[in-house]
Amino acid sequence: MFLLKKITAPLFSPLCLCIELLLLGLVLLWFSRRQRAGKIIVSLGVILLCLSSYGAVSDSLLRPLEYKYPPLVHLEAVHGIKWIVVLGGGHISDPGIPCTSQLSDASIARLVEGIRLYKMLPGSKLIFSGGSAFDPVPDAEIMADVARAIGVNKRDLILESLSKDTKDEARLIQKIIGRDRFVLVTSASHMPRAMALFEKRSMHPIPAPTEYLAKARQKISPAMFFPSADGLEKTERAFHEYLGLAWAKLRGQI
Repeated sequence: MFLLKKITAPLFSPLCLCIELLLLGLVLLWFSRRQRAGKIIVSLGVILLCLSSYGAVSDSLLRPLEYKYPPLVHLEAVHGIKWIVVLGGGHISDPGIPCTSQLSDASIARLVEGIRLYKMLPGSKLIFSGGSAFDPVPDAEIMADVARAIGVNKRDLILESLSKDTKDEARLIQKIIGRDRFVLVTSASHMPRAMALFEKRSMHPIPAPTEYLAKARQKISPAMFFPSADGLEKTERAFHEYLGLAWAKLRGQI
């Protein structure tokens, strides 16, 4: 089921949907007499690609996810918390480059936020979570390597390196911390799904979202008025999370 989910989910991403529409339209235009249908489908593919790449559209899709939980700025609410759980966000374990370059942007942002909170909560422990579904080295191990490289005490690190997805992470982390309250660090767009999965298991996470993509600009930039790869990336992220939430609800996981 895990592999099926990973194979089929990208087919519904905005970029893949655009390509699928364009290819279908081109097939109709080149190899059939249904010219009108081909033109309509190609036009739909182009329109969808433009809209998906436009920042105003992608931000409007992401904001409800990213701002459902506020950032953890004031630490009075987490005074005395022992556990800081950092969910893995992907990596490529290329031994020819530094460990800091092996982590994805999402993992780097989550790691930095976790260490920031760790430094501000004396006596806390960092739990790095993430397995090795499509890589020989688990996410958790690469994050731990980076944390040790920048000075985090090895004794304060706990690794959960068997999980394949967020549902697994909730189940396996529960075995480590039991019913204790803990700080949960993950990308802001992923936080609603992560919180729902952990709370479904009667756990008590305190959200600490990071890696915000839909940011409030302080000045107008010309780039705001044009489609871009950044806009497409944000739309892809939003679709990924909405699909993940729908799948989790369908499966009764949240």
